[in-house]
Amino acid sequence: MKQVLVSDLIAALGGVSLGASDTAIRYVAPLEEAGPEAIAFLANPKYLPQLASTQAACVIVSPAIQEAAAGRQGEGRQASCIVTPDPYLYFARLTQWWVQHMREARPAPAVHVTASVAADAQLGAGVEVGPFAVIEAGARIGDGARIGAHTVVERNAVVGASTRLAPRVVLGYDCIVGERSLIHSGVVIGADGFGFAPTKGDSGMKWVKIEQLGAVRIGNDVEIGANTCIDRGALGDTVIADGAIIDNLVQIAHNVKIGKGTAIAGAVAIAGSAEIGANCIVAGAARINGHIKITDGVQIGPTANISNSIDKPGAYAGMWPFEDAASWQKNAAALRGLYELRQRVRALEKKTT
Repeated sequence: MKQVLVSDLIAALGGVSLGASDTAIRYVAPLEEAGPEAIAFLANPKYLPQLASTQAACVIVSPAIQEAAAGRQGEGRQASCIVTPDPYLYFARLTQWWVQHMREARPAPAVHVTASVAADAQLGAGVEVGPFAVIEAGARIGDGARIGAHTVVERNAVVGASTRLAPRVVLGYDCIVGERSLIHSGVVIGADGFGFAPTKGDSGMKWVKIEQLGAVRIGNDVEIGANTCIDRGALGDTVIADGAIIDNLVQIAHNVKIGKGTAIAGAVAIAGSAEIGANCIVAGAARINGHIKITDGVQIGPTANISNSIDKPGAYAGMWPFEDAASWQKNAAALRGLYELRQRVRALEKKTT
């Protein structure tokens, strides 16, 4: 198993080393599960009690707790720690470094013999195409991109440089994914949006399909979680801006627009033509109605049902109706005592009659 010294991590990622900088690290682990060859991190104060009992060879900590971390004892000598202003951010960068330097090197990129690549498809330098993948006519794949096994890139679709489509992704015709993006397994980009015109037929309601003539445009440095679906636009395009991160099992309907750096958690559903601004956070299982606009810098709580536009940054919560989070929390607290209040009112009524 490969190993790295704490001093090597400091050289690569920065931070201040306290304790034994020549400590060897072989894996990254949670604080409570870490062994004497692991590096862990402590960012949330509620896990501070675990610091005394952890067996980690090295712990990434903030300056506020560096004395406690440096005082740990491990394997017969003072244990090591790395001090940094933001341990969670340091941990994130450590995981990226770990993937690049500590895992086994990937085989040289190649097009698998079972892949189907159209004669006029354009593949850049260093492209990898996995087993049974399909690259249709007119598709363009940028330098260093990776197309996973059984993935389909339909006609005239574009995959940017250094982007990875995991196995069993479908990138629909004319759709675009930018550079350095990661699309996880099961994602479908560019399925038809849910567009139908109602009319009365001889035997009841009939639905006439509206052909979806737009596409999907996804920016650079975007990550999309497994089994998420992003529908193509009815006329214009559905747009996901640079740096957005989208979790598993998210439904994004036709003509939705999502701004730069916005984060969307699992099981969110966004109806057609909704617009979400930049640097927003949409928590799990929230619902956003169609044809509304949400301004930049909005945080939407879990399971919230957003039925109207939001033009003021801040936190919002609530099933029905939604409101600013502080008001919703007060109302929810009052609701818990509603039955007791009802009983007290009845008792007072009996005394006065």
